[in-house]
Amino acid sequence: MGKIISIANQKGGVGKTTTSINLAASLAALEYKTLLVDADPQANSTSGLGINVEKINKSIYDCMIDEKISNKNIIKTELDYLHLLPSDIDLVGAEIEMVELKNRDTRMKNCLDSIKNKYDFIIIDCSPSLGIVTINSLVASDSIIIPVQCEYFALEGLGKLLETIKLIQSKLNYNLSIEGILLSMYDVRLRLSNQVVEEVQMHFKSLVFNTIIPRNVRLSEAPSYGVPAISYDADCKGSLSYMNLAKELIKKNKITKEAIW
Repeated sequence: MGKIISIANQKGGVGKTTTSINLAASLAALEYKTLLVDADPQANSTSGLGINVEKINKSIYDCMIDEKISNKNIIKTELDYLHLLPSDIDLVGAEIEMVELKNRDTRMKNCLDSIKNKYDFIIIDCSPSLGIVTINSLVASDSIIIPVQCEYFALEGLGKLLETIKLIQSKLNYNLSIEGILLSMYDVRLRLSNQVVEEVQMHFKSLVFNTIIPRNVRLSEAPSYGVPAISYDADCKGSLSYMNLAKELIKKNKITKEAIW
């Protein structure tokens, strides 16, 4: 039975999509069967893996509206152990359409539960909002990773997200846990970056991942080539950091390769 992890923070520009793509790719490189779910209408995880958004026939939108999922919805990527459930612009309409639908908060969960045993990990790239689609993502998840950039206003909005998580835990998903806080965009040369690391580690202690993701040019360039960083430059600091994060996640959860395709 796979573990479902949302990558979420309603503050934009913190590295959610970068983390989603590269963590999923690193897990796949370690031969863990992984599904990346693009739950963001901007579809950056989809295009970041080289998929033409305009040519998608079925997306996460169709799964949530129909409340079912099939092999037609899932795309194989260039990495043998990585599949993608893509997004497209239609997902914007889901926020409105789902307001009147029955079980509107559990539709993604119902879809993913039906394929959960096929994967070791399911990684959900959430949109930078706390709307219905993101709530669906958190309800469907076993845990959440919260990327926090090592910059000024790093903790801005984090309190609101933690309140939302507590609300979902109490009302919709009792088993949702915080997998960890991931420090990203770290620049060792900047005093501010080091101050943010110290502040976050002091406040959240064991919740903070040991792995810190640095600012890295190769990491930023990879999406423009439609590949994860590990395929673009496996030896760059960004790729190595996400590989370390994947190993830390596997060790923490003691997950073995059990999924069968």
